[in-house]
Amino acid sequence: MALFAWGPLSKTSIEKSPPKFHTDFKKLRAVNIPLLEKLIETYGTCAILAKDSDLVVGSLRFYPKILFPEGSMIGFCLQQEPPYGPSESTAAREFPSLKNIQDKTLKVHCMMAGSSQQKKNPYKRKGIGTRMARELICWAQEHGWESIEATAYEEVEIMYANFGAAGRSFWEKLGFGLVKTEIEHELRGELLEKMQEQVIAKGLAAEDARNKYTMRLDLT
Repeated sequence: MALFAWGPLSKTSIEKSPPKFHTDFKKLRAVNIPLLEKLIETYGTCAILAKDSDLVVGSLRFYPKILFPEGSMIGFCLQQEPPYGPSESTAAREFPSLKNIQDKTLKVHCMMAGSSQQKKNPYKRKGIGTRMARELICWAQEHGWESIEATAYEEVEIMYANFGAAGRSFWEKLGFGLVKTEIEHELRGELLEKMQEQVIAKGLAAEDARNKYTMRLDLT
């Protein structure tokens, strides 16, 4: 399943529906804004942004792991309707304060620099993702979080563009360790074929394309 992204965003474009966006943009914003406001009010923030003047050229979104009791990130993609994106009932949920959370772990939801819709992305491979991740680590430490988790795959371009997921080695360079390896059953069809092509090009086995890694950094 490919996700749609566009940008970079600016003050003048953020209210406009992205071109060729087939989902009801106004409906998504009506659901997303109250959710984001509640998350920010409860936890201080839920995103790190990278800016170039007035353009938002990168974003890293994260939420308390407790909001994903089954470990899945499904239900929080702001570009999609339920069940992959939030519903009106999502923002109505009870969000416990940090002091009332036993497992003080943040879960990285997605990270992107520039736009996957651009033929040439001038913000790719510029270290923006690394800088945003380091900002997240500093912010989390300062605000009492005890660990950060991120879902990763093999280090191939298609996963950044379609899932906003960095590769395993990206997180390892930041001090994250591997805590779980699973098979990503959501990968299928054309997306899986392209993933396999890129994995093989790196000298890995085709079956490695479906490896899903949980990376974790202890902040205590």
